Amino acid sequence: MRGTIFLLFLVLLGVILAAGFSGRTYSNQPPRRVIQFTGLVLTGDSLKPLPFATVWVKNTNRGTSTDYYGFFSIPVYNTDTLRFSSVGFEDVYYAIPDTLSRSRYSAVQLMTRDTIHLAETVIYPWPTREQFRHAFIHTEIPSDDYDRAMRNLAQAEMRERFENMPMDGSMNFRHYVQQHSDRLYYAGQSPPIRIFDPFAWAEFFQAWREGRFRRSD
Repeated sequence: MRGTIFLLFLVLLGVILAAGFSGRTYSNQPPRRVIQFTGLVLTGDSLKPLPFATVWVKNTNRGTSTDYYGFFSIPVYNTDTLRFSSVGFEDVYYAIPDTLSRSRYSAVQLMTRDTIHLAETVIYPWPTREQFRHAFIHTEIPSDDYDRAMRNLAQAEMRERFENMPMDGSMNFRHYVQQHSDRLYYAGQSPPIRIFDPFAWAEFFQAWREGRFRRSD
């Protein structure tokens, strides 16, 4: 019986002490009030607006982002801490003053650029060292600009390019105009036949003497 009374006394004493401690704790904390916090996020070096920067309330899932002009607006408590972050800039923390008496508060936050030094990376176009060594040893050293220009201007090279190069827009237009002009020139009469042209025969014999009709092989 005495043990039961003593146990109830301890329980009652614990409840009283817990209530007193809880009352003192809540009485010492400042009251939490909602504040509409707005502001601008600018770069620290040029004071230009920083668009699409994130503004988060620390230790919560509440946040927002700045618009194209660096403006943001978010409801917070007077005891919250805001975290400003953006790619290429150092994170900044801003503690909302707990002594604010108004329901609206504005501020301008500057952010400093974050310089990151990366280690040197060498990229090779060959997957293995053996292939790189083989390509490096058997690579032909190109000639200078003069030799390449003279080789491109050679008669055989120019003739081959002329024979294989298609006509562009200007050449096609000139060819069409020439055909149309020939039709108008011989309008109302029969066009001449080249087989009876002495100049064509002269060109044929000249090409024959020069061996233009011989096989290339």
